Amino acid sequence: MLGKILSFAGAATLMVLGASASAGAEQLTGSELKQFVNGKRVYLATPFGGEFPLNYKSSGAVTGDGTALGLGKFLAPKETGRWWVRGEALCQQWPTWYDGKPSCFRIMKTGEQSLTWERDDGRKGKARIEG
Repeated sequence: MLGKILSFAGAATLMVLGASASAGAEQLTGSELKQFVNGKRVYLATPFGGEFPLNYKSSGAVTGDGTALGLGKFLAPKETGRWWVRGEALCQQWPTWYDGKPSCFRIMKTGEQSLTWERDDGRKGKARIEG
């Protein structure tokens, strides 16, 4: 159930296999990717108009919070997992979200504060990043 909700929310608690290339999109290398998200907050766009925030801490912890989206009715709305970069993919793992299984994403930087992501299962989305 959580996987469906987070997938629907555009989530993956954070990101990315060469999503649809738009003009000016830039594939990030592993070191660029780490620098791009480290210590930043990523807001995943959801299909129903909200945003799902993910906070990538320099310690390797990532916190997702769906409280504002009302996800508490369906699951634990807030959880802290861990994130890392493997090759050119951003990976993350949550204690209970996605049944505790790791997910990896490829990220395409589409602007100074915008990106598209594709998760290793093919799900795609857009996000903005603030630092």
